[in-house]
Amino acid sequence: MHMKRYWSRLLALVLVVSIGLMGCSGSPDSLTGDYRQDTLAVVNIMRQALDLSQDSPDKAAVQAETRQKINDFSSRYQRVNSVSGLGSFTTMRTALNSLAGHYSSYPNRPVPEKLKNRLDKELQQVEAALKRGG
Repeated sequence: MHMKRYWSRLLALVLVVSIGLMGCSGSPDSLTGDYRQDTLAVVNIMRQALDLSQDSPDKAAVQAETRQKINDFSSRYQRVNSVSGLGSFTTMRTALNSLAGHYSSYPNRPVPEKLKNRLDKELQQVEAALKRGG
């Protein structure tokens, strides 16, 4: 009986230590913390997702990565006052919300051409604004 209790306590201790160490391992998301670099990374993955054909073998993986980047970007920058007023940020949020909304509402349908065109224009605006410094 004592041996069983010993092993269960040891296992609990190992789990607590491992969870604690994983919680301390740097950034919880896939972004760097550099707004400009992170924005361009999300723009690139969104373009990849929009350019994929419907029968592409890695479509699911690219869409999953896109969703993750959208979530990471939104959670990291939505309350950062230094970027929330930038034109690139507001346009980027519009594009992110549009694509995320499509993925949530129509996960198995291709992105409509009209939405693709609008997103392409918005992503171009974001890149232009970043080049200007905002």
